Amino acid sequence: MPVFTEKQLNRIAMLGALSLFLSTVEYLFPRPIPFMRLGLANLPVILCLDLISSKTGKAGEPGEFLPLRGYFLLILLKVLGQGMVNGTMASYIFLFSISGSFASGLIMLLAWRFLRPDISFLGVSILGALVSNMAQILLSIIFIFGASAWRILPWFLGIGLISGLLIGLFAQRFSKKSRWWAAIKGGRI
Repeated sequence: MPVFTEKQLNRIAMLGALSLFLSTVEYLFPRPIPFMRLGLANLPVILCLDLISSKTGKAGEPGEFLPLRGYFLLILLKVLGQGMVNGTMASYIFLFSISGSFASGLIMLLAWRFLRPDISFLGVSILGALVSNMAQILLSIIFIFGASAWRILPWFLGIGLISGLLIGLFAQRFSKKSRWWAAIKGGRI
């Protein structure tokens, strides 16, 4: 039996392409801190939480929802796409991106799984942004700047809070208003 059905692969590919597009758009904005991004490419990852099967994610489930491995594959595609778009694949910034993305993805998944329906895309997005920033700060302390990296923590978390809030608000609105997203959730796409 294949790891993913064709429909699941198509969903991962669509969300990965959307993430790559948003990463490219995000590249146009100046960065306040070298390895800091606004988080636009996280929108498909946040929305994907609504597609993860609570069961096995096998073919035949309603809408053939994604298995957990599909969610983590999407995160990997996002990180690799950002690395290619930004030209950071061979730099410490890629290490920051992959660690922040997977730490964020894991905490968002756990929050979505265990705190639903008390947490929304807004809460998940803010939590993910803050965890990503903390992972990156810890790496910068360990590998680059040492203890002096704690000085940028308030700025870093403040920017993360704002970007998490904006992405979360957009994800909530998009998931409620988009006919395209309703078609994906309903299994028509």
